[in-house]
Amino acid sequence: MQVVALFGPTGVGKTAVAVALARRLRARGEDPVAVSADALQVYAGLQTLTGVASAGERAELEHRLVSFLALQETFSAGQYARLAHAEIDDLLAARRRPLVVGGTGLYLRAALAELSMRPPPPAGVRERWMAELERAGAPALHARLRERAPQVARSLNPNDSQRLVRALELADLGELPEPAPPAAERPAAAPAAASQLWSEHMRRPTLLIGLTMERAALYAATDARVEAMLAAGVREEVRAAHAAGASVTARKALGFEELLADDVEAMKRHTRNYAKRQLTWMRKLAGVRVLDVTGRDADAVAREIVERLDSAAG
Repeated sequence: MQVVALFGPTGVGKTAVAVALARRLRARGEDPVAVSADALQVYAGLQTLTGVASAGERAELEHRLVSFLALQETFSAGQYARLAHAEIDDLLAARRRPLVVGGTGLYLRAALAELSMRPPPPAGVRERWMAELERAGAPALHARLRERAPQVARSLNPNDSQRLVRALELADLGELPEPAPPAAERPAAAPAAASQLWSEHMRRPTLLIGLTMERAALYAATDARVEAMLAAGVREEVRAAHAAGASVTARKALGFEELLADDVEAMKRHTRNYAKRQLTWMRKLAGVRVLDVTGRDADAVAREIVERLDSAAG
């Protein structure tokens, strides 16, 4: 039995397509289950902000790996991969169809393939470097990294606070990343498939579907999504999460900081920018079958996915 993976930008309608696909699969006697591939939907208390499937959608299609983690906890792609692999393997063993659904490209690949993941930092390490970042600023962290690992420091922008913190965490673990060689020193014939991230390798037979939409329609959909979140009380959700001590990783949810600042226009702008980056990621995915959903309802898209499943099986 093939895994079906649905990837696409925020606002494209992945959940609606997954639910419609589940209906069609059940009509054929199958028992599908959705496995989320989203870095932030793991958090309980951020359901509205992160676009977790509604109660009605979850009643139609069981969703795994959503809303199970406390806001105060940190989380990593490596931790996610172990959970996702276990979910997918258990579903296949029970002859249930896994539908891997999400828009976080790294988490999608982590669910579908075996990636070499660096370890998460021990408790307190990230918090210490974040406090240092707040006190001294990113250039000071870059200087600290330059003392410990000059080559790594040269490969990072002195103002890229996120990567600087991660590099210093890894330095504390003795797991410093290797800097990428200059373009002139890279082997000219090295195939793109040499990268785990962009290879066609899958742990299990998988039909990978990428959902896309005309840019103007997609941006209108992302703006409408933000307005729907506001109507559903997302401001109050974010303020409650902030007051509860949301972790560094929980606060990375798109719109978290913007809503704390009550800057809705910035949230809309950053959401559109994120959708653009997701489309760029999708174009790099090996073996992806891209479906343009502009002007199409979810059931029509689901019907085409079933046809592709049948074609692959035949």
